[in-house]
Parts: sequence; C-alpha cells; structure tokens
Amino acid sequence: MRDSQAETPPAGRESGVLDRALALVEFLRAHCPWDAAQTPASLTRYLLEEAHETAGAIAAGDPEALRGELGDLLLNVAFQVVIGEETGAFSREEVVAGLEQKMRRRHPHLYGLGPAEPWETLKARERGDAKSESILDEVPSGLDPLLLAFRIQDRVARVGFDWDDARGALDKVREEAEEIGAELGEADPDRLQDEVGDLLFAAVNLARLARVHPSAALAGANAKFSRRFRALERLAAERGVVWGQATLEELDRLWDEVKRIERGIPAPPADEKDAQ
Repeated sequence: MRDSQAETPPAGRESGVLDRALALVEFLRAHCPWDAAQTPASLTRYLLEEAHETAGAIAAGDPEALRGELGDLLLNVAFQVVIGEETGAFSREEVVAGLEQKMRRRHPHLYGLGPAEPWETLKARERGDAKSESILDEVPSGLDPLLLAFRIQDRVARVGFDWDDARGALDKVREEAEEIGAELGEADPDRLQDEVGDLLFAAVNLARLARVHPSAALAGANAKFSRRFRALERLAAERGVVWGQATLEELDRLWDEVKRIERGIPAPPADEKDAQ
C-alpha cells in the first residue's frame, strides 16, 4: 500500500472526520509489524476491553476520559473495518449502508415507510422465514459472560421459563451457595468450578428479577470496593500500619472504620473500641 493511501481516502469515497480513523489504521498496517500481524480474532479482546472502559468512563461521568476511551474504541472498530476490506470480506461502504438500511427498517415511521411497530416484531420480520432450532439461537454468543447470562435468562423468561418473583431466584442463590460449601472440602476443581458457575448464573437471575442490571450492579460494587480500599490504604499509612505485617484482624478494623466514615457514622466510644 502506498503511503499516500494512508494520508488521503481513495478517490471516489466521501471524506470525513471518521475516515481519518480508517486512514490511520491503514497507515499502521502498512508500517508497523505488530499492527500488520493482527487479525479480527486477535483484536477481539482489545475491542471488548475498550468497550468496557468506555462504559466505565460514562458511568464515572468523566467527559475527558470518555473522549479518550471513545477514540480507543473507534480505533478498534476501524481495525475491524480495514481488515475486512483487506480480506475482501466487506467494504466500509457496505458496513455503513447495512447500518443505514437496518435503522430504516426498524424505524419505518421516521422514514415514511410505515407505522411504528414493536422492536421485536420488526426484528422477527427481518429474520423472515428462517427457522431457529432454539429461541437461544437469537442470543449473540460473543457477549461478555455476565451479559450473556442475563440475555439467556431474559430470552427464556419470554416463553414462561422463569421464577414467579425474585424470592424464588434468591432461594436458588442460597441453594447454589450451599452446594459450593459442600464442594469446598473436596479435591475436584472441575466440580467446584461448575458449582461456582451455577451460583453466578443464579445471582444474575436474581438481579434480573429484582430489576437490577447485573453489569451495572457489579460495576458499582467494583467502584465501591476500589474507593474504600484506597481509603483503607490512606488510613493504614496514617496509622503506621505496614502491609504484609498487619494481621487480617487489624485490616478488618480499618476496613470497618473506612465504611463508618463513608457513611457518616460517628466513631464508637473509647471503651467500645477497646471491646472491639
């Protein structure tokens, strides 16, 4: 590929700011051995990581971080498009045209193509006469495992395979936790992994029925733990606590203090502290 191709979109293509991302990838593929060696499969994990980091920036309400993460995400999308063109699988025009056509089909009332219809009805019409062996065939298999569990459960719930309410799912979580307890003393790691997987799947089901998105809930828990642990580190430094030498009991007391400070709960009286 000529260097000029990396600087200017080929003649006949509409040039725009997003074309610069594709031109950037073309340049990298032409001049960097690592970039040239990448395939859609080898780049998948980076695509997923950047999507999650973008979601994290959104959740944090940080526009500056979001700007950077969107750039990283765009780079990964551009890589997939450019490699698709190199292999002859598809062109950038086909990618965008396919998107435009899909959105027109799914928003007929916006384009004068017909009345507004439920999203699922429109998607079913797109599938036409194609018969699926399972209702799960419609669930994308490449999703993050946490989201995939949510989508699987949501799909089967639509045909009535579901708990009556969240309490049934909660009982299942307790049951799975007990089964893990029974496996902890055994020496079969495969069975233990299987039981832990069942517990996680049950927990996702509980979240869904409680109308809590598991990804959002876990993201919040990650952020809360990270925030509290950083506070624990600062408090440990103030108290002269040395990591690696402190006991778990000492760290637990600092952890409880961090949570109390965060919640605005007054410190207990001195004699109560001593009792603790």
